Amino acid sequence: MKRSQRLASGLIAATALLGATLATPTTASATSGTAPACVKRDVIKHRKYVKVTNLCGQAMHLKVVIDWGSDSPCLTYQNKEQWEWNWGRGSYGKVVTC
Repeated sequence: MKRSQRLASGLIAATALLGATLATPTTASATSGTAPACVKRDVIKHRKYVKVTNLCGQAMHLKVVIDWGSDSPCLTYQNKEQWEWNWGRGSYGKVVTC
């Protein structure tokens, strides 16, 4: 195979791979950032308590971020699953995907 043919084959393969990557939909749980609105948060700041409910229709990887304190671990929560997080130091920041 000539050098120009190998180069052309490589470019075609790279273009196909890029097209497949761009065409693949991403989910909210695939990226890190603030959790979507379908993740319900019930925060009672003076009790240092939050109850989080996954209402997204799919499993989500989530954690509670506590400003100036200990965050919850990043765990997988199934649709309609809820959990609570209490903290001793700091204040509620947000719920994020992870």
